[in-house]
Amino acid sequence: MTAPLPSTTPSSRIMAVTSGKGGVGKTFVAANLAAALARAGRKVLVLDADLGLANLDVVLNLYPKITLHDVFTGKSTLPNAILPAPGGFWVLLAGSGMVEYSRMTPEVRDQLQQVIAEVEPRFDHVLLDTGAGISDVVLYTVSLAGEVLVVITPEPTSLTDAYATIKVLAQTQGRRRFQLLVNQTRRLGEARAVRLQLQQVIDRYVSPQLDAPVRLDLLGEVPSDTAVRECVLRRQLMLETVPGCPASLALVALAQRLTAAT
Repeated sequence: MTAPLPSTTPSSRIMAVTSGKGGVGKTFVAANLAAALARAGRKVLVLDADLGLANLDVVLNLYPKITLHDVFTGKSTLPNAILPAPGGFWVLLAGSGMVEYSRMTPEVRDQLQQVIAEVEPRFDHVLLDTGAGISDVVLYTVSLAGEVLVVITPEPTSLTDAYATIKVLAQTQGRRRFQLLVNQTRRLGEARAVRLQLQQVIDRYVSPQLDAPVRLDLLGEVPSDTAVRECVLRRQLMLETVPGCPASLALVALAQRLTAAT
């Protein structure tokens, strides 16, 4: 039996949490950021928008009987598919291994847009946990969000793929501002250096081709922390299990910046 959904809210912030490559901690960040926002008193929904390779359920140790696939196929209503998650937020989970969602068909486009339109009035924050890369599924999902949070690590491959993602989104969706979260930093000031490096490359190769320059805003950083790996292996929400660890405190600070901007 599902818990009642939150009542309507005056406005909602829809943020796509995305990355240029897999393995940078995007889903882990989305889940724990949602918990931090919920702790700050916000009503939060995380929608697993990696429609074919969903893993939000794994991170949260959930075993859903109803997924977004059931909503799309008419087997379930949307309210029955929205589940309470550990940490005080809500989730809308997708199925894994669904080959029919490897490409964005017109039907799936319409269904996803309708789902987001229906959930938006119920939550203060809707986080779209997208797939990685620049597939048509990812690009369309991001297009439904008002804000984009790009999760990267200091590794050169992550920077290269983040650059490609930002370039495509700037060219195809007219986006000129992106939020940046640098995960797995190892020293003080590394996140600022990563943002500066990426901004300089974009200033040189992307912005001159556009009507206005692209700006990267450093929203925060999450330090490398052994607690992260332990929580992933145990399928535990970090903010619930080790709320005082450095990575948890960094995500709480990140949530505070988001709430202060509203």
